Amino acid sequence: MTKRLSKADRSRPTRWVGRLLTLGPGGLYLTLFLAVPLAVIVTYSFMRRGTFGGVVYQPTLENYRRAVDPLFLRILWDSVRIGGLTTLLALLIGYPAAFAITKLPTRWRLPALVAIVLPFWSNFLIRTYAWIVLLNREGILSKALRAVGLTDEPVGFLYNRGSVVVGLLYAYLPLMILPLYAALDRIDPALDEASADLGAKPWRTFIRVTVPLSLPGMTAGSIFVFVPSIGNFVVPELLGGGQAVMVGNLIRDQFLRARDWPFGAVLSLSIVGLMMILLVVQAVQLKRTRAHA
Repeated sequence: MTKRLSKADRSRPTRWVGRLLTLGPGGLYLTLFLAVPLAVIVTYSFMRRGTFGGVVYQPTLENYRRAVDPLFLRILWDSVRIGGLTTLLALLIGYPAAFAITKLPTRWRLPALVAIVLPFWSNFLIRTYAWIVLLNREGILSKALRAVGLTDEPVGFLYNRGSVVVGLLYAYLPLMILPLYAALDRIDPALDEASADLGAKPWRTFIRVTVPLSLPGMTAGSIFVFVPSIGNFVVPELLGGGQAVMVGNLIRDQFLRARDWPFGAVLSLSIVGLMMILLVVQAVQLKRTRAHA
């Protein structure tokens, strides 16, 4: 006697087909453009450099021993300092901007957000060259200082760590503002009203209510700014003039100039590892925020 399938058993293949159709393209994309390249980089990191460049498939740990050399650790530390300062400035500028956008009338919020992301619609290299026009000795800023009588000689603001921070801040500030806006916009206005009803002043409500509830946005924005900042090599090259060597420049040089792909792979993995640590911190912080919500 044939056993009749239940309704749940008959619908199970349909569910699997639906999941495959919805998750398949995304999974394939992540496999081809994330998992496979990462596996290649990990493999290269354990190999040797050829005499004339390239990769010799002989396992070794020498590349990892070179990565802890004080010279490379100093470059990594300088990159972390520059990236950290850029992130801090982005947070100090981006938080008031995002908070102000949430207080705008609803019809004006979208135009304000479009204005924030508008620089992304132009080429990154062109935008970086524009800062050279602004900051060089004969640039607009130098001429403005001479026009108001603050200096008699041309002043150059290029080719130092300060110009690198300015360029990185300009490039990645929208990546701080957008997550902050999303976090602040989700805060229930009734919480501010309840705090006011209990006698709290606006500044106290902001510190005790708004800031803690916006921590997920602050964390996400900080990661979005910090990680690409320490891996950027265009801004240090053009605005820093080689005076500020960062990890991104070092990785670029290992792959394209020294042709030492195994060592470049190790340096690349250091950025990936740092990013994974930050993502774990973000996940823990988000979990704690939800637990106290």
